[in-house]
Amino acid sequence: MSVDLVRSTLGETIELLERVRQGDAAPVVEAAVAITDALKGGGTLLIFGNGGSASDAQHVASELVNRFQRERAALAAVALTADTSVLTSIGNDYDFSRVFARQIEALGRPGDVAFGISTSGASANVVAALDAARERRLRTIALTGRDGGRIGRAAAIHINVPSDVTPRVQEVHRTLLHVICDLVERAFA
Repeated sequence: MSVDLVRSTLGETIELLERVRQGDAAPVVEAAVAITDALKGGGTLLIFGNGGSASDAQHVASELVNRFQRERAALAAVALTADTSVLTSIGNDYDFSRVFARQIEALGRPGDVAFGISTSGASANVVAALDAARERRLRTIALTGRDGGRIGRAAAIHINVPSDVTPRVQEVHRTLLHVICDLVERAFA
């Protein structure tokens, strides 16, 4: 076990957080405004991703449905990653690339927000869901790593963490998602 590894990992995360902090914060604010507007209009946040991004989606949904830091009314947010029966039936009957798009087709309504998370920017099922959302007139947001890839280009609002190191991207994603939750919650508290 190495203390140096602990320090270097923390240093890499701090450096990436600083790079993002110095970058364009407008997309983060735009995302929070889009989510707030949808929720105030009776809409729902539909949020999704794979692996660690799936758990981030569930985390955000829980922060909005329950509470982040303040007492306020419950907010309509659904993680499309949480229902294993739906996910596995779509994966089995169609293809894994359709697991989120099919749910957008079933649940998404004009005025809702579809929020895709991907550290690679290349997840086919996230791209398909954003495409389905756009076709149904949902507002689309992408939170990506690397250069944003196809997912960044598929969304109306694109928040990018410019790194190829997946764990560091995930750490910064979590911080940005907490900032979005805070901004949204302040609009309702």
